[in-house]
Amino acid sequence: MTLIQPARTQRNRLVLAAVIFAALAAAPALLPMFRTTLIARFMCYAIVAVGLDMIWGYTGIMSLGHGVYFGLGAYCMAMYLKLAAADGGIPDFMQWSGFDALPAWWAPFANPAFAFAMVVLVPVAVSVVIGLLTFLHNIKGVYFSILSQALALIMSVLLVGSQQYTGGSNGLTDFDTILGASLSSPVTEVALYYVTLAVLVGVFALCFFLVNRRIGKIFMAIRDSENRVRFTGYNTAVFKVFIYALSAAVAGVAGALYVSQVGIITPSDVGVSPSVQMIVWVAIGGRGTLVGAILGALIANGVETAASESFPDLWNYLLGLVCIVVVLFLPGGLMDLPRVPARIRAWLNRSRLGGGARLSPGDRAPASSATLSGKEARDA
Repeated sequence: MTLIQPARTQRNRLVLAAVIFAALAAAPALLPMFRTTLIARFMCYAIVAVGLDMIWGYTGIMSLGHGVYFGLGAYCMAMYLKLAAADGGIPDFMQWSGFDALPAWWAPFANPAFAFAMVVLVPVAVSVVIGLLTFLHNIKGVYFSILSQALALIMSVLLVGSQQYTGGSNGLTDFDTILGASLSSPVTEVALYYVTLAVLVGVFALCFFLVNRRIGKIFMAIRDSENRVRFTGYNTAVFKVFIYALSAAVAGVAGALYVSQVGIITPSDVGVSPSVQMIVWVAIGGRGTLVGAILGALIANGVETAASESFPDLWNYLLGLVCIVVVLFLPGGLMDLPRVPARIRAWLNRSRLGGGARLSPGDRAPASSATLSGKEARDA
């Protein structure tokens, strides 16, 4: 039975993922363009969430600074879009800053192939440097989380302070075309929507493939007991740097797709607050499931949009309430909902017996719950 249950769970998750992807594919035909664009933005967030689930849910690395990699990818794409809008000239904010020529390091971004490559390479390069400096020195747990959060704060401050190169607090905006196609054209918007969906499906498939191979088992072993993995002869730092860099690359691609559709990227999209929100999406959906991360990102942002339209001042309180409910009653996130009836029955039995009954092993939260594992708690 222990061998059959994981396979059944995997099949159920694949079915749920297929249903989500089918619904997303049908959305442009059923919804107005405004709502379609909103869903495209949510899919960008879902791409980031899948990458975060790989490092947090499967490897036990809680990053509170993934907005940095999302922003790096977005800024690389925005630089290309801004130069395309300038039509051979220099961006408007550089003119206001007194520039009469394009900075040398901006010039290559006029080439779309170079810009697309930098969308992946820049986040990967930064993440590898950060990963080597931290994981090789055995910095983990809450200490790594604090460092990653500080990285997000530093990046947002640098972007604001570099007004003449990054647009400062206003960011980069006013884009016209991408690869010669008008960004305001409904055809381009729908095309970008399906490109985003294709990337989401591809990222999910890649991550699903990895977690079901030997390397995925090593990731989960590192999450559960890194010391034991190290004692068996594996260099855990190498695996952690690899998965951290992969997650950064995924976030960079998501950022590039985001700025292409939303039309603006600012330092506020790179800082601490959006980075923490990314973790919240994974926790709400259920970490260590992949499809839960997608579900959490889509539902959390969908509810945020609906609530902010009607009650803009109450959304943050509602989000806090949702987080409390998830932590207390759904430790495995939304993917833990099928276990709720069994838990209610166990609670009722325990109440009738005066607290003598205990939860059966099947009623307990899975190891991939959204709560901190014992190992992470000891590190904290």
